[in-house]
Amino acid sequence: MAYGEFFKYLAVMALVTYLIRMIPYVAFRRKITNRFVSSFLYYIPYAVLGAMTFPAIFFSTASLIPAVCGCIVALILAWFERGLLTVAVCASAAAFIFGLFF
Repeated sequence: MAYGEFFKYLAVMALVTYLIRMIPYVAFRRKITNRFVSSFLYYIPYAVLGAMTFPAIFFSTASLIPAVCGCIVALILAWFERGLLTVAVCASAAAFIFGLFF
């Protein structure tokens, strides 16, 4: 992926997550007290980021098997609350190693 393309994707993701959080707070003058709406607005950026990231994970390698293995490693490490850098490095290493064999 070229750097220009990466920064376009990064800008779109940042803009989308920011706008989704900002628009309701600008549109409503008073504080949002409804628990459902408040929790909905809290989790939307994570859902949008996941929806934009997961397809890129599975199409980032020439074969689907290394991508799935890297994703599984990332999910396991995230489940055990490892740091972001640890998860990213181990998932990338797993995808690379499985990519050598498949």
